Amino acid sequence: MENKTNEYYTIDLMHILKTIAQKFWLVVLAGLLAAGIGFSYASFVITPTYSSSIMLYVNNTSFSLGNTSFSISSSQIQAAQNLVKTYSVILNNRTTLERVIEKTNVPYTYQQLSGMIEAVPANETEIMKVTVTATDPYEAALIANCIAEVLPVRVSEIVDGASMEVVDSAIPELQKVAPSVTRYTAVGLILGALLAVAVLIVVALLDGTIHDEDYILQNYNCPILAKVPNLLRSGSKSYAYYYRDGHDTGKDMKGKK
Repeated sequence: MENKTNEYYTIDLMHILKTIAQKFWLVVLAGLLAAGIGFSYASFVITPTYSSSIMLYVNNTSFSLGNTSFSISSSQIQAAQNLVKTYSVILNNRTTLERVIEKTNVPYTYQQLSGMIEAVPANETEIMKVTVTATDPYEAALIANCIAEVLPVRVSEIVDGASMEVVDSAIPELQKVAPSVTRYTAVGLILGALLAVAVLIVVALLDGTIHDEDYILQNYNCPILAKVPNLLRSGSKSYAYYYRDGHDTGKDMKGKK
């Protein structure tokens, strides 16, 4: 018969915590180093971006069926969300964006310009907020104001009886919206510290050294017969004798076994 033995691997949490505590300066150093990398990356590598917004009022739409005219109130069918979705599709249409590019003479394709534009309802009302994000604040405001001119015309061409009015024009916002230097620095600090802790945990788990008698008593069924004191740590004195020119010379050697 074969003897089957189960092997267990014991994790000494106290040893792991002691290892982290003893090398905590490495955790701090790694966190500070990673924070510096995050700060430098956000400050000098990533191109800052700026946003500029316009606000457009979506008028009620009407349509006719035969000789009967119907009026659809935005409050009746929650048209704030529905109309914004419809007008957002019209806004991001190739024809609309090409008109904006032609008027502003910006060096973008309509796909690139579409990625720079965001249209959302303002607080679930009939106000449509269009935000343009670019690497230049004046360019962002220029594009946003051009959209305020082009979009109402495009909407009236497509949706019968629909109209839009400009509530607020765009102005250049000189404060950048991205990247956040504080966020990158904080994320770098946290990731660096966590990485250092993870490395120390792996080192502690792979460490097979017996550090004290408690480890033996807890993990092995063996008695401890003797313990050799660490004279270097205790600060005890020991003596050594050297021979020089055939004579004995006694010297007090601190910390020497």
